[in-house]
Amino acid sequence: MITRRGLLGLMGAMAGTTLAGCAVASERRVERIGVQLYTVRDLLSADVPGTLAAVAAAGYVEVETAGYADLSPAAFKQELAQAGLSAPSAHVPLDQIESSPQQLIEAAEQVGHRYLVLPWLTPQQRATFDIYPRIADVMNEFGASCQEAGIQLAYHNHDFEFVPMDGKVPFDFLLERCDRELVKFELDLYWAAKAGVDAVALFQASPGRYPLCHVKDMSADGAIVPVGDGTIDFASQFTAGVTGGLRHYFVEHDNPADPMASIRRSIGTVRKLRF
Repeated sequence: MITRRGLLGLMGAMAGTTLAGCAVASERRVERIGVQLYTVRDLLSADVPGTLAAVAAAGYVEVETAGYADLSPAAFKQELAQAGLSAPSAHVPLDQIESSPQQLIEAAEQVGHRYLVLPWLTPQQRATFDIYPRIADVMNEFGASCQEAGIQLAYHNHDFEFVPMDGKVPFDFLLERCDRELVKFELDLYWAAKAGVDAVALFQASPGRYPLCHVKDMSADGAIVPVGDGTIDFASQFTAGVTGGLRHYFVEHDNPADPMASIRRSIGTVRKLRF
């Protein structure tokens, strides 16, 4: 017979077990880790198949392109397939978005990109705040064309978008002016930290707006370092990223001394993260 005291003890034990089970069940990790190929651009330009094979051997399953190393989209797709990699995302410059949008969409369809990302505005393209409304309008228009082809357009930040201009923050303006369905965002976690911006707050403030992110670490003196060699709390950012809509995590280092060593170190760290 179970006494009242025994029943309460059993219920407490069961509750503890359930809570422990929930804690374990809610522990997440990045299942498919990607890399932005800009990190290994010099190696890639010299040896496409060898570099892609090395990227795959390091443990990556996805890549984000920044050009096709002078190959046609179809030929680059073949090289990716040979290495066992997919390329869900591609960086495409503003001048090509404006001059040859349909060509970009056709290339994306050939390679298999599901995202096209505007990665950078030159100093001339962002010289004054008055330029940002035009940038947003161009992105909305191109985003609509991408959507018709089953592709999502996104914008990738650096730090300058968080610097106020004429009393306004360009990043906040783009978030508001760009159609939330036509234009998503790829949050670069390093550049947000460099600008002193809380990535957790960004994710929480705009649910579902951030399907992609760049994962690179920042040293105490503000330099880019491989993931795990810096100070950024990626676990808390990835946790908030669930609300933000994160689906793809691309390791990157803008100018690594040893590109392959950098991406190996970074993926080792990301693999261990639980959030």
